[in-house]
Amino acid sequence: MRNVIPISCVVAIAAVITGVKLTRHTVAREPIVWYGNAVHPYIAEVRSGVEAFARDAGIAIHCTVGQEWTQDNQNVNVEALSTQGYRAFSLYPGDPAGANGLFKLLRSRGQHVVVFGAEPSLPTPAPFTIATDVKGAAMTATEELIRLLGGRGRILNVLEAVTDVNTRKRDEGVREVVARHPGVEIVQTISDMIQLGEATTKIQSALAARADEIDGLIATGFNPTVAAAAILTEWHKDPNHKRLRFVGIDTDATVLQAIRAGGIDATIAQNPFGHGYISCAILKLLNDGWTPRREYQFIDAGIVVVTRTNLDTFPADVRAVTQRLVAELKTKYLNPPR
Repeated sequence: MRNVIPISCVVAIAAVITGVKLTRHTVAREPIVWYGNAVHPYIAEVRSGVEAFARDAGIAIHCTVGQEWTQDNQNVNVEALSTQGYRAFSLYPGDPAGANGLFKLLRSRGQHVVVFGAEPSLPTPAPFTIATDVKGAAMTATEELIRLLGGRGRILNVLEAVTDVNTRKRDEGVREVVARHPGVEIVQTISDMIQLGEATTKIQSALAARADEIDGLIATGFNPTVAAAAILTEWHKDPNHKRLRFVGIDTDATVLQAIRAGGIDATIAQNPFGHGYISCAILKLLNDGWTPRREYQFIDAGIVVVTRTNLDTFPADVRAVTQRLVAELKTKYLNPPR
């Protein structure tokens, strides 16, 4: 394995604590690590939440990104970091089962672990996961698509990387909802679209081959959603093309512009900012001596269905969820130091 690449940062920015404004030179070192598995738009958004928490709390957080979205790569990188004096880690499981071995190792060294983004296999040594209820979000998206189809239609199911636990959960959610509606069927599933170019090519090929058989598309991954938004915006400019209903996930600028222009119908706004912010807020409290109220707790970071009606207001709704959850940490999820 290669060594950790230098895509790292130590976030230590001014904050106001007990009325005293701290500067970059007076912020104390806080031994927290946030680790992103690989370069990805989702990881960038989570990192923005980590950096925001560091600003608000006036602490330093070591941020680093791995080379591959695999558990082996994460193990090598995080195990090395764990020998450098850090006390707490915010981690996305590279593999739902395999990650537990890493979490157990860190806990045996007296280090705190909070999981973000995807739930590991249960039981887990990690006391908290802060993430989207990904299966529930996919089910909400599918129900919205079926509503747009009037309860009848044929769906193209567009997945991202099937090696990701979240992709598998989203696929399960889509299929469960479709099974409830006798007038709806999945005519094709396409997958393994980690890169935007791959997603664009596969979606275009599916439409070229089966457009007459498709009434709606659902995409439950970031890159497939961005690709579909761009493709359908152009598709619907042709008056000879029938309207294809579409619901995606995440809120890339291309997706939001496609909703505004009427090229697509809706997307699901997750809360990756909250995944980063809340996971580090919990780690700060654990470092300060707070303890989990239960052996394991899943914290749902929430979703918002975004359409043209709430296109300009949904960010405030998402941030409000983060603020509420942070305010509840000491009353619902943690016990105070003894």
